[in-house]
Amino acid sequence: MRYIDPDILDKANQWLTPFFDEHTQHTIKELIAYDSETLEDSFYKSLEFGTGGMRGIMGVGDNRINKYTLGKNTQGLSNYLKKQFPSEDLKVAIAYDCRHNSKSLAKVVADVFTANGIKVYLFSDLRPTPELSFAVKHLDCHCGIVLTASHNPPEYNGYKVYWQDGGQLVPPQDGEIIQEINALNYTDVKFEADENMLEWIDSEVDEAFSAASLENGSFGTSEVAKDGLKIVFTSLHGTSITMIPKVLEMAGYSNVLVVEEQSEPDGDFPTVESPNPEEPAALKMALELADKENADIVIGTDPDCDRLGIAVRNNNNEMMLLNGNQAMVLKSHFLLEAWKNANRLSGKQFMASTIVSTPMLKEVVESYGVLYKEGLTGFKWIAKMVKDFPDLEFMGGGEESFGFMVGDFVRDKDAVTSTLLACEIAAQKKAEGSSMYEYLQEIYAEYGFFSERLVSMVKKGKQGAEEIEQMMKNLRESPLESIQGSPVARIEDYLLSEARNISEGTKEILHVPKSNVLIYYTEDGIKVAARPSGTEPKIKFYMSVKGSNPEILETKLDAIVEELNIA
Repeated sequence: MRYIDPDILDKANQWLTPFFDEHTQHTIKELIAYDSETLEDSFYKSLEFGTGGMRGIMGVGDNRINKYTLGKNTQGLSNYLKKQFPSEDLKVAIAYDCRHNSKSLAKVVADVFTANGIKVYLFSDLRPTPELSFAVKHLDCHCGIVLTASHNPPEYNGYKVYWQDGGQLVPPQDGEIIQEINALNYTDVKFEADENMLEWIDSEVDEAFSAASLENGSFGTSEVAKDGLKIVFTSLHGTSITMIPKVLEMAGYSNVLVVEEQSEPDGDFPTVESPNPEEPAALKMALELADKENADIVIGTDPDCDRLGIAVRNNNNEMMLLNGNQAMVLKSHFLLEAWKNANRLSGKQFMASTIVSTPMLKEVVESYGVLYKEGLTGFKWIAKMVKDFPDLEFMGGGEESFGFMVGDFVRDKDAVTSTLLACEIAAQKKAEGSSMYEYLQEIYAEYGFFSERLVSMVKKGKQGAEEIEQMMKNLRESPLESIQGSPVARIEDYLLSEARNISEGTKEILHVPKSNVLIYYTEDGIKVAARPSGTEPKIKFYMSVKGSNPEILETKLDAIVEELNIA
C-alpha cells in the first residue's frame, strides 16, 4: 500500500463513523486499501466557493460534491439566513440541471433547508440556471440554489448560491457564509426534512420567465423577417431544451430545427467530448445540420443554459463560429443602436463586462455616450454593479466566455434571452440584405480590428494546483518586460490591488476586490491576462491584439502563444 499522509488518513477516518451512510464508509475503506492517490485528492482540501459557486468532482470526501458537503454548506447557509433575517419567514428557491445526481442532491439541499424551518420552492424537473435567478426575485425569496457544474466534464457537479436580488453571492457575504460552514461539524447538519415546508414549482414560474424573456429580448422584428430566418438549435443534452424552443416559438420564429440526437437531457453528454459551446467540436452536429438545411444561424447552449455559442454564415457562405468577444460586441452594438433609435439613451445607462474580455467593448459603448463598467471574471460582479448603481439603467453586459445578459429581469448570464436577441439580429440583418457576419465587419471597420485568444492549461489534482500557483508566482516575481518586442507599459495585479505604470514608475490602487489575476499591457496595444480558474483545474491566458489587418493579428497571437510557451 502506498504511503498515506497521516492528516489525510485522519480526515478519512472521520467519515467512517456511524453518521455517514454505509455506501460512503465502504467506498472510503476501498480507497484507503487500494487507491491512496484518489483518497488524497478527495481529502487534501475542502471545496470552496469560486467564481461560479462551489464546483467539483462527485464522490466521497471533503474535496468532493456529495450529500454531506452540500448538506454542510446548506446548514451553514441556513444558519446565516436566520442571522441576517431574524424576524422573517425565510424562503428559498432551488433548481437543478441534467447532471448525474442533480435531482437527488437538489432534494437533499431542500431537505436541509426545510429541516431548519425554511420554506423551499423546488422545481420538479430540470430548468435553466437563469430561470432560477429569475425565480428568486419572482417568488420574493431570500436566496436561491442551483445544482449545476455548467460545462464541466460529466464527473462534476456544483452548487451555486443566489441572493435576494437574483445575483450570485459576492463579498463579504460569501466569506461570512464560509465562516458559518467552517464552524460546523458534519454531525451538525439537519437532514430530516419537513415536507410541509416544501412546495413544488413548475408552469407559473415558466410562464412568467418566458414572458419576461420575450419582453427583454424582442426588438420589433417583422414577421416576414422572422419567417425568413432558418435556425438550427442544439441543447447539447442540457436544460435549454425546456425553454429556448418554447421562447422562440412564442416570439414568432417557426423555422427552428432542433438537433434531435442532442435534445434529450443526459449527464453523460454522449455525442460530445465536452458540452461547452466555446469549443467548436461541441457544435459539430449542429453545423452539419445547418449545412444540410442551408440554415442561417446555429445556436448551442451549455448544460445549464447560461452560455451560448453562435455560428453564422460568412461571405463565402460557410458557417463560422463567433467567439465570445465577437458575439458580445454584436449584441451590445445592436442594443445600443436599438436604444438610440428609440430615443432611450439619456446618459443614465450603462453596460458592463469583465477585465479579461475584449477592450473593444469599452470603445463601442462609450462612443454612444453610455457608461462602461468593468469587473472581475464572473457574472456575479456584473450583477453586483446593477445593485450598486440603482440610479443607472442597466442595458446589458457580457464576458468573453460566451455569457450575456439582457436587461435587469435576471441577474446572471442568460442563454434564453440572449438566443432570442441573436435571432432578432440575424433576422433583421438578413431582411436588410445583409448578415450578422457583415454586421460584425461593419463594426470592425468603424472601431478597428480586434482579435482575441484564450489558452487554457489543464493541471489536475494537488500537484496541478501547485504548478498553477508556481506559474503565477513566477509571473509576479519575474514579470515580463516585453511581449513580441513591444515593451510592457502597465501591469495590473488584482491580488495586490495595484497597477504599475512601468514607463512612469508610478503605482495606483485598483478599486476592485482582490483576485488572483495578472494583466500585462504593452506599448503597442497587446493585452495578456493570466488567471487560475475558480471552478476548474486550469490556468487561463487571455490575449488581445488590435490592428488594421485581421490575418496579421492572428499570426501575432500565434507568436505570443509560442513566446509565452503556453500552447
